[in-house]
Amino acid sequence: MVKLAAKCILAGDPTVGKTALAQIFRSDGAHFQKNYTLELFIFDSAGKELFSEMLDKLWESPNVLCLVYDVTSEQSFNNCGKWLEKARAQMPGTSLPGVLVGNKADLAGRRAVDSAEAQAWALGQGLEYFETSVKEMENYEAPFHCLAKQFHHLYREKVEVFHALV
Repeated sequence: MVKLAAKCILAGDPTVGKTALAQIFRSDGAHFQKNYTLELFIFDSAGKELFSEMLDKLWESPNVLCLVYDVTSEQSFNNCGKWLEKARAQMPGTSLPGVLVGNKADLAGRRAVDSAEAQAWALGQGLEYFETSVKEMENYEAPFHCLAKQFHHLYREKVEVFHALV
């Protein structure tokens, strides 16, 4: 059995739900019906600028990215480009697979970011798009399952390259 480990960075503005998303995912766990075990080491990062210098060390060599914004905060969505640029700067010249997660979807009456707009932006950046409600425990596993699949796909590609060289 092969054990794969991926470093997943959770990024986004303060109070968008990064910590809640990580905690609910960890508490319920995930089952991968394969002959391998995949662990996502999730690094929940502070969204405040005050901590930005510490992020450089924490974000070193990520494998996947989970970019989170609050669907009721246009500012948190607008700042996603900044967070994505910072994460990709950690891996220059390589692809950093990831997802964009619109959290707090249960607050539909306060929505400030249109789903179609967010999805279009995500696709333009090479990210998969998901909406979740951690409060209502809706769709919180899907982004992490997607990240695991993306990481496994990269692993399989590297194995194929290695086999081609041998």
